[in-house]
Amino acid sequence: METASALAQLNINLFRAGVWKPRTRPGHFEGNGIPALEWLSEVRKTYNLPVTIEIAEPAHVDEALKHNIDVLWIGARTTVNPFQVQSIAEALKGVNIPVMVKNPVNPDVDLWLGAIERFEKSGITDIAAIHRGFSGYSSASGYRNQPNWLIPIELKRRRPELTLICDPSHITGKRENVAEVAQKALDMRFDGLMIECHPNPENAWSDAAQQVTPAELKHILDNLIVRKEFTNDMGTLARLEYMRQLMDSLDAEIIDLIAKRMEMSEQIGAIKKECNMTVYQPGRWRDIVNTCSLRAAKHSLSEEFIVDIYEKIHHESIRIQLSVLE
Repeated sequence: METASALAQLNINLFRAGVWKPRTRPGHFEGNGIPALEWLSEVRKTYNLPVTIEIAEPAHVDEALKHNIDVLWIGARTTVNPFQVQSIAEALKGVNIPVMVKNPVNPDVDLWLGAIERFEKSGITDIAAIHRGFSGYSSASGYRNQPNWLIPIELKRRRPELTLICDPSHITGKRENVAEVAQKALDMRFDGLMIECHPNPENAWSDAAQQVTPAELKHILDNLIVRKEFTNDMGTLARLEYMRQLMDSLDAEIIDLIAKRMEMSEQIGAIKKECNMTVYQPGRWRDIVNTCSLRAAKHSLSEEFIVDIYEKIHHESIRIQLSVLE
């Protein structure tokens, strides 16, 4: 109630709470369950805040509907399991309630979209996607969950009408980085944010390091820059159009050059077949990586970015050479 009292003063649309919290290992705090639904009803009644909870099984659906929960969300551990998603979707047939679907723990846009489609087939029409990042074995990048922004961008490309919400709390795992990721999400035209808040984060029973106080949340929201997608300034539009035409010309040149490179791969494959040589030659690939990395540094380009591009080019080159040998 202390949290709700503070947040009711801010410009927020939903009050979220993990009533049932799935944990990696037993023995940790897993939520207060059904009694907490009464607390959320009190939040809605006292502060006129719509409330939302995570559900992970059909029984959760029944209890949420009994307590008039306004919005439901599907967690990452549930999204990854199509059988579980289907059982929840079937429990919601005939129910008119908004559903938010978090991305699966692994970076798989088809799995994420599949979960959304299961709810659509059950008749749910008000659906949002929540990007909370993807689990990995290393936190060397500084993120709790890797953002892998290409995945939500691809989801939005396929389904531009979907509302896309970012959860910077789970992506960063650190309260001091929440504002930065929140701004980045808005800069990429996300439609909203899901941010964890607690009056005394250090004493929170779960995810303490990533939660902010209501005062900190207000500071974050007050300082966010909300950019517009379009402009009516004709001079700016003319400059943009000119630059885009130049870029389109460069893209055409890049594709033509790649096509020529693949023609050479086919010729190299013929030579290797004639000399009974293997297609993949590790030493040659190392030379390519080293050369490209040096050239990338010379042009202030990310080495990782360039190597990633050349890995795809190299894989296609190998595929072409294998087809020649066959």
